[in-house]
Amino acid sequence: MNEVIRTITDRKSIRAYEAKDISEEEKRIILEAACAAPTAGNQQMYTIIDVTDQSIKDKLVHTCDHQEFIAEAKMVLIFCADVLKWHEGFMDCNCGPRDQGVGDLFLAMSDANIAAQNAVIAASSLDIGSCYIGDIMENYEKQRQLLDLPDHVFPCAMLVFGYPTKQQAERVKVKRAPLDTIVSKNAYPKMDKEYRKRMFFKGSENRTYEEWMDAFCKRKYNSDFSKEMTRSVKAFLRQFD
Repeated sequence: MNEVIRTITDRKSIRAYEAKDISEEEKRIILEAACAAPTAGNQQMYTIIDVTDQSIKDKLVHTCDHQEFIAEAKMVLIFCADVLKWHEGFMDCNCGPRDQGVGDLFLAMSDANIAAQNAVIAASSLDIGSCYIGDIMENYEKQRQLLDLPDHVFPCAMLVFGYPTKQQAERVKVKRAPLDTIVSKNAYPKMDKEYRKRMFFKGSENRTYEEWMDAFCKRKYNSDFSKEMTRSVKAFLRQFD
């Protein structure tokens, strides 16, 4: 296995960090790798906010579901789907652009997340850990005020970085689903309960599949943060009506 594949497959989320800082050179490498990512039409429909103000990190702890390790991260990057900047560029040059649409937003979110994953892999190659914070999509109104976001700019991904503690570095990565339950040839697969069980259930000594799934549904899918994320996204999408 070559080093690139090893870096991708070994990478896991890191939520506890050593005191060691990330150097400006390392940050530059990570950001340049992010901006080298594939992008639709070379548009780079994202803006990256590099959060260096500790008071903003402290506030993000609370706007992102009270995750204390955000404040302890040595680098915090927020990847915004940016449907504004090209439209304003077209307006600058009197191109007569149409109004922004949700199709543009989806394309921008794809661009932003591809760039974010490049940053993750670049950081891993430098032995720097990272963790995605999906909760940045919650509390849109608060995030917008905190980050001074204009209309048609949505914070779709946040990454926190730092050198992992020994415990985090040695922690076993959570298993992924069997490949043949995720990859289907030519068409969507015919799934039944047994198929989904093999895909979702990693095994448990004290829970059945049904018990495990019920607990997961309550903890994630039916959680308050999941409901808030849906509300927040709906609030943002009103700009496209």
